[in-house]
Amino acid sequence: MKPPKFAYHAPQSLTEALQTLAGVGDEAVLLAGGQSLLPLLNMRLASPAHVVDLGRVPGLDDIRVTNGHAEVGAMVTHRRMEVDPLIAHAVPLAQKAAGYVGFRAIRNRGTVGGSVAHADPAAEWPLVLLTLDGEIELTSANGSRTIRADDFFESVYSTAKRSDEVVTSVRFGTRFERNWGFWEFQRRTGDFATVAVAVACVVEGGSVTEARVGIAGAAEKPVRCTTAEQALLAGSTSAASEAAAAAQDAVDPYDDVHGSSSYRKRLVFAATKRAATQALGHHYGVLDHA
Repeated sequence: MKPPKFAYHAPQSLTEALQTLAGVGDEAVLLAGGQSLLPLLNMRLASPAHVVDLGRVPGLDDIRVTNGHAEVGAMVTHRRMEVDPLIAHAVPLAQKAAGYVGFRAIRNRGTVGGSVAHADPAAEWPLVLLTLDGEIELTSANGSRTIRADDFFESVYSTAKRSDEVVTSVRFGTRFERNWGFWEFQRRTGDFATVAVAVACVVEGGSVTEARVGIAGAAEKPVRCTTAEQALLAGSTSAASEAAAAAQDAVDPYDDVHGSSSYRKRLVFAATKRAATQALGHHYGVLDHA
């Protein structure tokens, strides 16, 4: 199929992109890699009057680590997140999750900012941002604002981003670089996750002093499970199993063609147990961080 007609804009600077958005408002969509947008256009599921391509805007593909955060430009590709040594050192959980995004061809073109703005409830970047106390920087012609991941993702494909704003960067917390776990179930390699769980902990003196448990694919947006986090903080010898049981009890997944609610609940238990076990340092063979 072919996309509907639209006016194409290829701004050469962020200022030009923001001015274009300010002029056309709700009638525009942003192209930031196109791995989600182009299929929607080709299947006529989206019919924007204007497409604003960010591919030629400089300064949106930097990676910096400073002040307890890894700041990633919106146009950084999934593949770069998978192989960049700075990401591997500062936020290895993000590096691990990057390898689950689609196929290599998709990772070569798709971008972190595009995925975050798209807000698929089963996507990896919203989940990792939520788990790592992430933040999203939004910029418009009137200035910039930063919003926490907890407040950014609202529902399926719905965020707090306004139509005149661009996601210019995201920030991942780096204090969880030693104790983390990630486990995702895909029906086929390259599919979106049926369920994915990310766990991040701070361990001091043999005790868990901070814990984050994020779940994707079980609700209309990625969610944190505070009861599972409390189980990890309690520090019992069966903390991973207790966290898994708490997560399973907390979710009320939807049914779809990829799995029933009860099936997803079982996956949440298995994924949480494995990710929590990784985060606490007791690895499951092939599920080791390596």
